[in-house]
Amino acid sequence: MKGKFITIEGVEGVGKSTQIESLQQFLRQRNIDFDLSREPGGTFYAEKIRQVLLEINEENLDPRAELLLIFAARAQHLSERIIPALDSGQWVLCDRFTDATYAYQGGGRELGSHMVEQLETLVQGALRPDLTIILDLDPEIGLERARDRADLDRFEREELEFFKRVRGVYLQRAKEFPQRYLVIDAAGNIESVRDKLLSGFAAWIDANV
Repeated sequence: MKGKFITIEGVEGVGKSTQIESLQQFLRQRNIDFDLSREPGGTFYAEKIRQVLLEINEENLDPRAELLLIFAARAQHLSERIIPALDSGQWVLCDRFTDATYAYQGGGRELGSHMVEQLETLVQGALRPDLTIILDLDPEIGLERARDRADLDRFEREELEFFKRVRGVYLQRAKEFPQRYLVIDAAGNIESVRDKLLSGFAAWIDANV
């Protein structure tokens, strides 16, 4: 039996790292074998591409070049890690995947969905996440949290309007394909967000596994 592919999405500052820890604990309690990874990244070459994408540089990175780099990293990640894990029956829990590309490059960079769709088909074939969890938060609040946390990377330095577009795409995709998405209000405290997340995730597992 193939493993399940679970992805976690959201704008900067939604608390993905904290809630991913809660998801890991939950899966262990259910005795579900899983691999935790991230995008861009997850393999040697994909992590190298991640460094290029996040670093601050005087040269502007063309949005189309950014899009192609992300899918190059994704192709390597899928080939080396995600597909072998799923084929072995292991679940994969991934911090961001192609929904982030629709949101950040399609929406934030205003490239639209067409190029993303073409590359998604080319690189992934029919593979899509079984469940995508969106931690939803007003980008203004998320950016305040991110800026209080650490030095900002190249994406985190974008203007508020960029992240409003990102959030809009996330919510639109969840509206279009509700069977694949679990949208969690991330505006509350850590405990309340965790409780809503795990309750929704448990219900999804009970209905789909």
